[in-house]
Amino acid sequence: MGKKKQKKWMKLRHRLITGFLKIFLGPYCRLTYGVEMVPFREQGNRAYLILFNHTTAYDQFFVGMSFRGPVYYMATEDIFSMGWVSSLIRWLVEPIPIRKQTTDVKAVMNCIRVAREGGTIALAPEGNRTYSGCTGYMNPAIASLAKKLGLPIALYRIEGGYGVQPRWTDKLRRGKMKSYVARVIEPEEYAGMTADQLMEEISKGLYVDEAVVDGLYKSNRRAEYMERALYVCPRCGFAEFASSGNHVSCKTCGMQVEYGEDKRLQGVGFDLPFEFMADWYAYQEDFVNGQDIGKLTEAPIFRDRADLSEVIVYERKEPLRQGVAIQLFGDRVVLDGGSEQEMIFPFAQTSAITVLGRNKMNIYFGDKIYQFKGDRSFNALKYVHIYHRFKNIDRGNADGKFLGL
Repeated sequence: MGKKKQKKWMKLRHRLITGFLKIFLGPYCRLTYGVEMVPFREQGNRAYLILFNHTTAYDQFFVGMSFRGPVYYMATEDIFSMGWVSSLIRWLVEPIPIRKQTTDVKAVMNCIRVAREGGTIALAPEGNRTYSGCTGYMNPAIASLAKKLGLPIALYRIEGGYGVQPRWTDKLRRGKMKSYVARVIEPEEYAGMTADQLMEEISKGLYVDEAVVDGLYKSNRRAEYMERALYVCPRCGFAEFASSGNHVSCKTCGMQVEYGEDKRLQGVGFDLPFEFMADWYAYQEDFVNGQDIGKLTEAPIFRDRADLSEVIVYERKEPLRQGVAIQLFGDRVVLDGGSEQEMIFPFAQTSAITVLGRNKMNIYFGDKIYQFKGDRSFNALKYVHIYHRFKNIDRGNADGKFLGL
């Protein structure tokens, strides 16, 4: 029997649905985010690989508003593990699935397939929204993928997004944003580059530093849920924080900080050593990288509670326990069993810990993915940073600085 013909990834309905959605999404984005989405008039009939820096929950829509026709976005397994909702998303726009913590050969093959069909592909090389306002680590494998696809590369910059919607908040600020194609790297240009050279060009083109005063971003709840990003106090070290309105405070020493409309930080009654969140974020990373993690294994560094599910990849999330007590040590995460069996995730046997959205965390252990969804103040970031500090030391790289984001 002959080989079964592969169905096309691109469908006519994607073009029709995209055109229909733009009628509503364009005005919504402009009114809600205050964003100027500059049309890419040089697009013509060509397909592109669009690479964009990641700042807000709506970045993909800003990209879509600047380009004509459907755009096929690479999306992680979490999007595809929500039952019927995932099925609907697939039918509407057919994103390209990629497993977050693996070298996903199938994802690469699907990208090649879409490119050969004449489709435009988009992805955020950071893989994560920035916590600090500065463009974060980009996976160097992006350059190799770009070379395989052979498409012109559109570097799409999103500016002002951190001011309008920091990753740690639920509240949008009233301010100005701009999103646009900053540069196109043609295949003829990068053909003579090494993957490292191309990655350097991509990184330079997409880097945005919002640790500057570039306008006002107005809200009366500017600091709300900043505790999702903060876990080190300049006075106390490891600490928990609480926020209200425009202020965030350390639960241990009571230190209070105001988050201004210009994004600057100001200590209430004292001189805070950080001007912007980027400064505080860098301090946290330096603090963790200065820890002898082997001495933090007797007592928990932090305690939290969260609902636990197992992610059945590309299918659903299976609820396991509600309100489970979590303990973070320097070498493991422990779930207090209560009436059920205790669960321990030694970092040495854990393949990855990631943060999703604002307050979700995945632990990749063995062949399973466990997802924790905490309350609205849950800080998943500290788990990722402590885990990567352990891994750096365990691999003999105690001077390693990269902490997973």
